[in-house]
Formats: sequence, C-alpha cells, structure tokens
Amino acid sequence: MQIFLDTANLKEVEEAVKYGFCDGVTTNPSLIAKEGLDYNDTLKKIAQMVNGPVSAETVALDAGGMLGEGRAFAKLHKNIIVKVPLTKEGLLACQFLTKEGIRVNVTLCFSANQALMAAKAGAFIISPFVGRLDDIGQTGMELIREIRHIYDNYEYQTKILVASVRHPVHVKESAMIGADIATLPYKVWEQLFTHPLTDAGIQKFLDDWKKVPKKR
Repeated sequence: MQIFLDTANLKEVEEAVKYGFCDGVTTNPSLIAKEGLDYNDTLKKIAQMVNGPVSAETVALDAGGMLGEGRAFAKLHKNIIVKVPLTKEGLLACQFLTKEGIRVNVTLCFSANQALMAAKAGAFIISPFVGRLDDIGQTGMELIREIRHIYDNYEYQTKILVASVRHPVHVKESAMIGADIATLPYKVWEQLFTHPLTDAGIQKFLDDWKKVPKKR
C-alpha cells in the first residue's frame, strides 16, 4: 500500500521524502491557506519534491470551471493530478479530463454507489473519507471493504485512496483490506514508526549497557 502525506507544509513533505516513506501528496485550498502560501507555487514546489502523484483540488462547482482549473493544474508539473468533488458535475469533468490524458482524483466519497460511478467515469483515484463517516456514527472502514469488493468484481483500475485518516488503526485496516493508498496527516505518519514497547526495549538495552564492565 502506498503512503501519501495529506499536507501543504513543505517541511513535512521534505521530512517524509528524506526517509523514503512518501509516495505522493494530497492537498487542498484549506491546507495551503493554513500555511499562508500561494496556491500554484506551493503545488509546484511539492510536485518537485515528491516522486509521485500530487493532488490539486479545483474549487469550481460546474464541469466547465473544473475543466479550466484542471487543465491549468496539469500544466504546472507532470506529477500533479486533478482533484474534483463527487458530484454529477465533478464526474462529467472527470470524464473529459481522463479522455485528455489528465489523471483525476475524485474526492469526498461517502458511499459505495458513489465510488462505482467514479470508476465508471474513469477516475484514476477515488477518495473515501473514513474519519468523517466515523464522526457520524458509521463505520468508515466498512466503506473501504465495499469499494474493494466492487472494484475487484468488475476489475476497475481506479485506485482506492483512504482519506480522513485519524489514527494508525485506520492505516492498518486500510492495508489489511487491500486499499491502494492511505493519505495521512503528518502526526499520524509519525505515529506509524512508534510503539511504547519499542521505546521501553531501547531504554532497557541502554540501561543494561551501562552495567556492562568496561576495560580501563
């Protein structure tokens, strides 16, 4: 399973790339606004840092507007893919962009039926939001199971990207179900490397080492 970073923070991207565990980046206007940076300039910088897809989200609500924005994003860098919402207009834009050879990430997916329609529209990536489903009392990971089953039934090539990841358990379950990608906030990305027993084990080794007689 590929690991993407869900951020617009250049230092976070640089750190993840340095350790070799960043297969791509998802971002959006909200994340970039949080950093106080120029939208297109930030997208280009991230795309130059990461050897993988970088999602650039459109803000238009109509297919024509999404097409214009998407085409402009695609010209910024070869790694950039266009993110559109899972609406009728978004799926219409997805069809046109896909026919033009522009990869599309269809976002804000909350049902298996929506994911089916995105695959039929030629989406390169579908982004179901598991954490937001958990927030309203549903089980987000069950949606991932449903989408995986449907895509396998009909051999759709659309990649399943698990979004709205809140904790490492979401990552583990995504991998067990067979999701193609999970996109993580930097905090969750860091948590993947840690476990209290690992820390305790290291400390015990260090404490025992201090007891080993040393030649003078």
